[in-house]
Amino acid sequence: MGFHGAPFLMGLRPACLLSFQKSRFEDFEGLLSSYLPCFECKGISVFRLSEGAEFVLLLFYRKKELELALRQPEAKELLLEQGYREQEPLEEMLEYLRSRMQVRKSFPHEVGLFLGYPPADVRGFIEHRGQGARFAGYWKVYSQVERARELFALYSECSHAFCTRLDKGEPFPELVQAV
Repeated sequence: MGFHGAPFLMGLRPACLLSFQKSRFEDFEGLLSSYLPCFECKGISVFRLSEGAEFVLLLFYRKKELELALRQPEAKELLLEQGYREQEPLEEMLEYLRSRMQVRKSFPHEVGLFLGYPPADVRGFIEHRGQGARFAGYWKVYSQVERARELFALYSECSHAFCTRLDKGEPFPELVQAV
């Protein structure tokens, strides 16, 4: 979680999506429950986007930041095109995203908006069916390549720093930033 979630945990992104293999933990539900107070005091919510017998896909998010990301005009337009309703509360949007995942049995492409990807890149991915990206890293980039390169470098530095601090013994809850 520290490596893949660091840009989110450090407040650089509104959300992150992490998959957990439940059998790799002695008590996954207990472990998750033990972290919930830490997450809540840092303004982090957890949403079960998908779950099976073996794996669970969790969306960790900060409500205000995610709502801001989804209110961008281009993001709103894309969401409306995918069947989301105008002025829909975030919780209902998350439920709709979960239902689209269940129906499609794959990731609805608008999930990138929920992860803070630039709307132009999400639209580019949809329109080009994932082909012809100008650059790729944390996501496929169809516009503003230099800005994406800068963000990707920042995210990589953040992940490295977060994990280095964990390796040195700093407690996970102390590394998570309240935003």
